[in-house]
Amino acid sequence: MARTVLVVCHGNTCRSVMAQALLERMLAERGAADAIRVRSGGGGGNARDGMNPSLDARIVLREAGIDLAEDAITSTDLRRHRELVAGADLVLTMTAEQKTLLGAVADGAPPPVFTLAEFAGGAGDIRDPMGHDEDRYRATRDEIRRYLERSIDRLLGMLG
Repeated sequence: MARTVLVVCHGNTCRSVMAQALLERMLAERGAADAIRVRSGGGGGNARDGMNPSLDARIVLREAGIDLAEDAITSTDLRRHRELVAGADLVLTMTAEQKTLLGAVADGAPPPVFTLAEFAGGAGDIRDPMGHDEDRYRATRDEIRRYLERSIDRLLGMLG
């Protein structure tokens, strides 16, 4: 049975989508795609079910060799789908605020929840690129990728 990593940001159209796509590729490269599945969701007030990933997120993913179709990942409002939080084996958020918000969303005891930075041994939040230019999206993508690269062995050890 596959273990589940849930990646969370505010609206589930930028950061968590980029993290999901990047992590899925890293797991596939290590032969762990069947053992660990990656899901994403939004915990903020503007999260809605069924929104497409932002164009800028898809553009910068394409630059990194990931061609994400417009409807490949659609947003999920975690306030409406609490079972996704409860069913996750590990939750990685983009900010400390999102980590705190998940406590209110989780039904029962939440799974282990970390910010992506702290899971990778760092600190701080990954800023939302929404409303900024492609350079900000690239910087966000690269920051997410660095944290995922630093934490992939820990993730595989925990869930693999």
